[in-house]
Amino acid sequence: MWKLGDSFRKVLKASRSRKQNPDELGNEFIIPKTDVVKFAEFLQSRKKIVKLHCYIHEAMGGTNATVWDVGRTAITEDSPTMFGQVRVLDNVITAGPGKESEKLGRAQGMISSTGMEECAVTMNLNLWFTNGEFSGSALCLVGRNPIDGKDREVAVVGGTGAFRMARGYAVCNSYSYDIASNYGVVEYSIFVVAYSQDD
Repeated sequence: MWKLGDSFRKVLKASRSRKQNPDELGNEFIIPKTDVVKFAEFLQSRKKIVKLHCYIHEAMGGTNATVWDVGRTAITEDSPTMFGQVRVLDNVITAGPGKESEKLGRAQGMISSTGMEECAVTMNLNLWFTNGEFSGSALCLVGRNPIDGKDREVAVVGGTGAFRMARGYAVCNSYSYDIASNYGVVEYSIFVVAYSQDD
């Protein structure tokens, strides 16, 4: 383990002055010192604000379902809010609301019904982009989602690739739901602050 106190400040100081002499960084780091300097420089890079708008398709029934139950409590079946139901999902992300709209990636994660008196889920969702400007990058969304509400807000707590150390929030709204096929579309507006990695 390496320390975040004086040692990290030493790294930042070395980074700012572009001094990358390993002897100046101390001996308490067990990770490669060049990586520490790279990370310190990354933290000093310019921040950028990104707004994303997309749709997530939830196929909850049929042979091509993308949402599946993995656990329930003893009271789930009798609960009006399906309390205790745990589901995993691998939903398609698209640029528009239609099924044939441009595919941007997958929304993968887990949702749990955690409201006993209100239909609300606690979600841990990774938006993995496989197409477009942010292909190869991901955003991590976490929070409470009262599924019958409007402008439901969850936190953006991190990311990878273009979204390393991202933070922000996402606002989601139910766009459509087909009872017969058990197929829903959710609209997401995502506001993110991330670090620019442009050279």
